[in-house]
Amino acid sequence: MNSTRSIISMAMRSRLFPNPSSFRSPPPQLLPSIQSSPLLTSRAQPSPPLCLARSPFRSSSSCPAGAVLGAHDPLPMSSRSASGEIHVILGPMFAGKTTALIRRMQDEVDCGRSVAMVKSDRDTRYGLDSVVTHDGVKMPCFALSELSSFQDKLGTEAYDKLNVIGIDEAQFFEDLYDFCCNAADHDGKIVVVAGLDGDYLRRSFGSVLDVVPLADSVTKLTARCEICGRRAFFTLRKANETQTELIGGADVYMPVCRQHYIDGQVVLEATRTILRPEFNPGSK
Repeated sequence: MNSTRSIISMAMRSRLFPNPSSFRSPPPQLLPSIQSSPLLTSRAQPSPPLCLARSPFRSSSSCPAGAVLGAHDPLPMSSRSASGEIHVILGPMFAGKTTALIRRMQDEVDCGRSVAMVKSDRDTRYGLDSVVTHDGVKMPCFALSELSSFQDKLGTEAYDKLNVIGIDEAQFFEDLYDFCCNAADHDGKIVVVAGLDGDYLRRSFGSVLDVVPLADSVTKLTARCEICGRRAFFTLRKANETQTELIGGADVYMPVCRQHYIDGQVVLEATRTILRPEFNPGSK
């Protein structure tokens, strides 16, 4: 086993960690951290999230406290887009997708619109009552298994008054395409979708890419390669699990550039080969 670990260690060092002198200077921060947003307030602090105390939707028994944010008087129907809008934010892990989504929701609130955030109930990393960035910025949300249940969860009256719907980790919703069509085309809602465009094998993940043809705008974000500091377009899975859906953070995934994605796949495949029982009979 020690010899096996040595082989893996040597391979990882040679393929993924070249001479430090060859590293390029990292690019400037693409999305500066939200330091002044009132949404930074945590539930443990006395001051509530923006407009929580004045939200007209709090009277609904089906609506979690603070899950709908907005002005005391939402924009009238006459001031909304008749056909709605769809905006897509995509990219690899650690690219700032959730940060960009929360910032967009904050902008909509500042413009006088009422907003609601939704995420999949499969993502329990930071709890189910909030959408949370990797830096700890949070916003109250609805955690759902299907987007089709959102209107019933919110209530018909509250849904009719709603202007903007934000969807985080959108790749986990199988009914994403149908929901976006109905919300924007028929209900006149602004829908902002944030999610992964590809899985750890660089294949389409969920229905996020299916929504692109429907979108008014598409924003492709990049992260910073954890190895060399260059722009990262891909997500490398560090674990040996091979199922498509494996929820995790920095303990399981890392953002990488094209070269280090290729190198990382070589190392991981070599590791799996070494650890196979037929290759290492002593492990049986």
